[in-house]
Amino acid sequence: MAVARRLFKPEQYRPVDYNHIPTAVFSLPNIGTVGLTEEDAIKDGHDVQIFESRFRPMKLTLTDDQERTLMKLVVDAKTDRVLGCHMVGPDAGEIVQSLAIAIKAGATMQVFDDTIGVHPTAAEEFVTMRTPVKR
Repeated sequence: MAVARRLFKPEQYRPVDYNHIPTAVFSLPNIGTVGLTEEDAIKDGHDVQIFESRFRPMKLTLTDDQERTLMKLVVDAKTDRVLGCHMVGPDAGEIVQSLAIAIKAGATMQVFDDTIGVHPTAAEEFVTMRTPVKR
C-alpha cells in the first residue's frame, strides 16, 4: 500500500515506520516477530527486561502432537515500554499481527498485565507473563 500511495496518491502518502512491521514465516513451526530483538534493544542502549514462556499449547494436549511454543517480550526496564515481541509455535503469524498494533501504539508491560486474555488460547500467555527471566 505504501508504494501505491506514493506513486498514485501522493497526497495520501505517509512515511512507513519500518521498526514496527510484523514478520511471519509460515513454516512448521510458525515464526512471528515484531519490534526489536533483545540484541538490537541492548545495542540501541535500552536497559532491557526479558519475559519468556515455553509451553505446549492447550489445543494440542489431546493429540499426539508434541510441538511446543516459545514466546518472548523485550521490554525497556526504565520506561516499561514493550520494544519487541517474538513467537515460535502454532499461529505465530496471526498472533504477532495483533501484537504489532500494541507495540506500534507504545504499549507498556503494565498495559499487557492489565489485559485479560482469552482462555484457552496460546495468545493469552503474552498477557500473563509477569516475571522477567533476565535483565
